[in-house]
Amino acid sequence: MQTIDWAKELNVAITVSDLEGKIIYMNEKSAATFGKYGGMNLLGTNLRECHKPGSWEKISEIMRNDTTNCYTIEKDGIRKMIFQAPWYEQGKLSGLVELSLEIPFVMDHFIRS
Repeated sequence: MQTIDWAKELNVAITVSDLEGKIIYMNEKSAATFGKYGGMNLLGTNLRECHKPGSWEKISEIMRNDTTNCYTIEKDGIRKMIFQAPWYEQGKLSGLVELSLEIPFVMDHFIRS
């Protein structure tokens, strides 16, 4: 079976850390998003180093309580949805994943039943 890195070129920033907060995966969009902070050189660094204490506590809470954190932000004229959640390997809590998607300022919303 061929292994593919389907997320590598996806136009969504994907950043993955282990339980201690060490960044263990970044796709190309994530590296570009955090380019001014080092891009791919952030691999192996800790999320604690680039987050305020309150943000690190939120990250810890997400993993500790098996919850998600989802919100929107606007920075430099770009609106994004941020989705943070714990990730698991073979049923064992393994760290945090963050998806950052650029979204339009006005977008359709559908209610389906």
